[in-house]
Order: sequence, then C-alpha cells, then structure tokens
Amino acid sequence: MTDPVKSLPGLAVGPAGSRRVLRALPEEVPVAMVFDGSTLAVMMATPSDIEDFAMGFALTEGVIENLDQVESFEAVEQPNGIEARFWLAADRSDALKARRRAMAGPVGCGLCGIDSLDQATRALPRVSGDIRLSREDVATATDALRAHQPLHDRTHASHAAGFLRPGEGIVAAREDVGRHNALDKLIGALARAGEDPATGAFVLTSRVSVEMVQKTALAGCPVLVAVSAPTAHALRLAEGAQITLAAFARDGAFDLYSHPHRIRTGATDVA
Repeated sequence: MTDPVKSLPGLAVGPAGSRRVLRALPEEVPVAMVFDGSTLAVMMATPSDIEDFAMGFALTEGVIENLDQVESFEAVEQPNGIEARFWLAADRSDALKARRRAMAGPVGCGLCGIDSLDQATRALPRVSGDIRLSREDVATATDALRAHQPLHDRTHASHAAGFLRPGEGIVAAREDVGRHNALDKLIGALARAGEDPATGAFVLTSRVSVEMVQKTALAGCPVLVAVSAPTAHALRLAEGAQITLAAFARDGAFDLYSHPHRIRTGATDVA
C-alpha cells in the first residue's frame, strides 16, 4: 500500500530569517468502499489499516451487522486511490440497496452524501454496557493514547481513536487524518479481533460531533471520552443512546455530561 507518510520540502520562515526544511506529512488518498461490484462511498483517508477502516465503515453505516456477513474482502491499490472490495452474503443485498449512496467529500465531513434529513437524524440503539471506570481511568485516557500515535509523532497532523479497558489502559488504537476514519478503523480492528466494545470506552483526540456519537452507539460502546468539546446535539444523542460522555479530558481532569453512573468519580460537588 501507499506509504502513509511522505517527506516533502518546505521553507520555514521566522523572525531570524528562513531555512529549507524537509517535513514528514501524512498522506491522504481516496478509498472507495465497493460492495458487490458497486461503489457505495468514497472517503479521503490515510492509507493504513485499510481492512480495519473498511470493516468499521461497513458496520457503522449499517451495510453489515457482523463480519460473518462478509463473504470475501480485498484492498486493491489503483493508480488514483484504493478500492476496498467486499462481497457480501446474499441476505445483505436488500440492506445494501436501502443504504445506497455516493459519498465524496473532504476529511472531517462525516455526513457528506446523505440524501435526506432523516438519515442525518437516524434513531440510535440504546447502549446497555454496565462497565465501571475509575476517575483515574478517564482523567489519564487521552494522555495514555499519546503513546499509541506513531503517525502523529511523525507528522503532528493526525487524529487517533483508542479503546480503553478498565484497569488496563489503552489496549488498541488506530490513526487517520480524519477523526471519524480513525474511529471506524478502531471499530473494525476490534471486530476483527473479536473484542466486544461494550467492555470498554472509546477515547478520541478530537471534538465529539454527531457522527462520533452515532458510530459509538452503533458499535455498542457505552463510554466516550474526548480531549475536546462535544457539540450540543452530540450531547443530546449521547443522552438518548445512554452513552456516558466525558469531554475536555486532559491534564488529569475532565467534564462529565451524560449517564455518569459508569464513572466512579469519588468526588462531591463544590460551589
């Protein structure tokens, strides 16, 4: 596959003058999600962990309900991008037609290509996971994720999504230039490894927008921890899906917004 990092020249300009530099930059390529010979979506993504990305995308878009419904898969590099080719079990053909869409848009646009407002506000399943996290688990989650970001270390231009297991820390992580792609990659990696998202928390290096909550709910993960803020609508969705949402998780602290019973804070309110 294409190298996910390219070293390219530039000119660094500062108060003392300028100098030539060689910077490691993340690559970004079109990835076509092809189901039974027909392209459903084209996403701009980092060309790494493509099978994880494709499987996570198929799960969170409702094309499949589990990996047993994929009869075969291959990632094929083309001159202008990558094709993620699925062949599905026959019983998924109707579901595929119902989800049919062509989606091509910039990184960060998690709802590009939908054809109705109903799709943007689709009903989410209620997540019933009964895990318990300690205050320390959540407060140190994003700092712990930093140790699993080699692409960011090289480029300073990528997002990550990690899976936090109570008392164990980050046990899996994936990176991409797109925050929602990183989460799809993580969800796909967990599915391929037979890991149940209900046994831990998703940890994000980004803000929490609507599609991040949607993907978390559809994956069945009960806790979402992010380094930045949620949008107001994302918070409403998390509340309705019974997801515990912790945001601004950094420097040993966090804000807790919805379904706090899964986190043992050990603290009392202060005025």
